[in-house]
This record gives sequence, structure tokens and C-alpha cells, in this order.
Amino acid sequence: MIARLLLPPGVQASALPLLLARALRAFVDGYVAVLLPAYLLALGFGPWEVGVLATATLLGSACATLAVGAWGHRVHHHRLISGAAALMAATGFSFGLASTFWPLLVIAFVGTLNPSSGDVSVFLPLEHARLAECAEGDARTSLFARYSLLGSLSAALGALAAALPSHISAATGLSAVDGLRCMFGLYGLVGCGVWALYRSLPPPHEAAPQQRTPLGTSRPTVVRLAALFSVDSFAGGLVVNALLALWLFKRFDMSVASAGQFFFWSGLCAAASQLAAPPLSRRIGLVNTMVFTHIPASLCLIGAAFAPSIWAALGLLIVRALLSSMDVPARSAFVMSVVTPAERAAAASFTAVPRSLASAAGPVIGAGLFAAGMLAAPLVACGVLKIAYDLAIWRSFKDVKPSP
Repeated sequence: MIARLLLPPGVQASALPLLLARALRAFVDGYVAVLLPAYLLALGFGPWEVGVLATATLLGSACATLAVGAWGHRVHHHRLISGAAALMAATGFSFGLASTFWPLLVIAFVGTLNPSSGDVSVFLPLEHARLAECAEGDARTSLFARYSLLGSLSAALGALAAALPSHISAATGLSAVDGLRCMFGLYGLVGCGVWALYRSLPPPHEAAPQQRTPLGTSRPTVVRLAALFSVDSFAGGLVVNALLALWLFKRFDMSVASAGQFFFWSGLCAAASQLAAPPLSRRIGLVNTMVFTHIPASLCLIGAAFAPSIWAALGLLIVRALLSSMDVPARSAFVMSVVTPAERAAAASFTAVPRSLASAAGPVIGAGLFAAGMLAAPLVACGVLKIAYDLAIWRSFKDVKPSP
């Protein structure tokens, strides 16, 4: 029943554990993005430290993804994603126990915490390469849409779970900080569940490492895509969910529970929008779907920066959520369709690495602007840069026809 509900027609059943793992990871990422700034503020840190730790999480993910792209073809990704799940479990338990800056910084860099709304972790290229093997053509686009949809829905539910620490503290008598620590413990437990799901995947074949190669004939295309994706990701790094939550805390004095409710509804809107991505991409093409939904979303973000009231800001951000995620499944399917099958794992990694590296630079800059009192600047810069990215990718790839 679950397989029929989650898997689109023409997709192998081996994709199911990957979809379930994505849902679990997105759930904990959803509340971590909201609770991370609240946890660090409760420990006595300021906006600058929040930005530095957010940058460390993204920079560490970029380094791990780079290693997968450079050397991952020598080892089957079945083993790599199992190791990543074990690291996820260790990250949650360790982060919940630490309370001083330097240990938290090391854990943030080495671990798998994700302060953003999207998935920029080492899991992304590994799961994408495995998912691409489970379907072809339109079924692959539908599978990536389902993958992104589950992530968005689960992240929305996770954002709603950001209210749990206050309930935990009220029910058990724990301090507010200890209530927040419990949520990082839950992150570790979910990592154990993700590890179990990965272990249930079909075992690798003996020849699997030799069937995947580093980038070859597709290198020029991948390099161009990586360069453009890096612009988009740097812009997104300026307002990752953790910093957007911090902006709401600082600009409108919003509570953690209210912020969680907002991210829940915006996550639902993002999830609903991704249902339209496959039929829209079939009608107007993958590149047009990526661009023509992204530009209005960026304009909404710029408008939210100058909104006179919290309701106007939240309304614009909700409209942004309805549009900004429609490019996610289209982008993933486009990358997988313009490279050879043997290069898919390397292509996924080498397009993800610049995204992670570029997004890692964003939070510390955005947090620095917040600390300087320039609350609107990160949102405006993000919107302008994203529009520039959309125009550039449309000009570069509007005539490229992806393979079936």
C-alpha cells in the first residue's frame, strides 16, 4: 500500500527506502532550521555566532560532497550512504550534549546538520544517483518530484514540531535549553532509522564501482551548470531557514512556536507547488519551469524585506514558497538527463559541491548584516542574485534538449 502510494508508475520498488529516508531526514531538518538559532541564542550566543555555525554546517557538507564526487566512484554508494546515516546519528547526540562554541563548531562542520530549506548534504548526490537508476524518462522526473514533495511535506511537519521543546519543558520540568537538547537527541534517533532504511536497499553488485566513472564527455555541461548553481546557492545561503527564522525573531519579535507554524505552512505550500512541476515541465520544458517560476518568487522575497507589517511579510513569503520550489525536481531531472548514465553520481556530486560551498558563504554574511542592523539587506541581495541566476541559466540552456 505504501509503495503504491509513494512510487509513481514505472519506478522500481528499490526507490521506496530512499523516499522514506528522505522524509525522515527532512522532518528533523525542518525543526533544526527553526530551533538552531533559538538553541544558540538560549546558550548565550549572538547572531554572528549563529551565522558562523550555520556556515560551518554547509561548508562541512560541501567538503564531504566533494570527497564523494572525487573518490566516491571507487566505492559503491550503498556503503557511503550507510556511513552518512551513522554520522547523522552521531551528529544529533553530540550536538545536544555540547554547550560551548568550539565543540559546537567542530560538530557542525563534521556532522550533517542542515540549517536550510533544501537538502545540501552529502546525502543528496548519493540518493540522486541511486534514484536515477530506478526510473527513466518522464517517470524519472515524476520520481524526483515525489522525492522533493516528500521532503517538503516532512520538513513542514518538522517545522511544526519546533513547538515541542516548550511542551517537553512544561511536562517534565526541564529547563528551556534541556527541552531543546531533547530535539537534537531525536535527530540522532532518526539517524539510526535512516541507517536501517539504507541497509534494506538491494546489495551492490560486484561490478558496480567500475560501472560509474568520473566526469568525462559531460564535463563542460556540468561545469557550466555548477557555476550557475553556485550563484543560486550563495543567494539562498543569505536567507537559509535558520537565518529567516532569526530575521522573524529580530524584525517582528516572533516566538519560536509561531515561527514553526509559519514554516509549516510555507513548507506545505512548497510541497504542493512541486506537484505541478512534472506536468508543467512536460508542457514548457525543464529549463523554462526552473526559470519562470523562480523569478516571481525572488520578487516576493524582495518585497517581504520592506513589508510594513508581519502579515504582509508572511503573505509575500507564502507566495514565494508556492513558487520557489517548483524548480527543484526539474533541476534534478535536468542534470541527470544531460549526462551519461555512468557519470550521474559524479555529476550529482560536482553540481552539489559548488552549491554547498557557495551557500556556506551566505549565512555568515547574512548574519553579519543582521548584527549590523541591516535587516533588509540579506533578503534583497538574495532576490537580486537569484533573478540574475535565472536569466543566466535560461540564456545558457534554453535550447538544450535533455535525453529521454
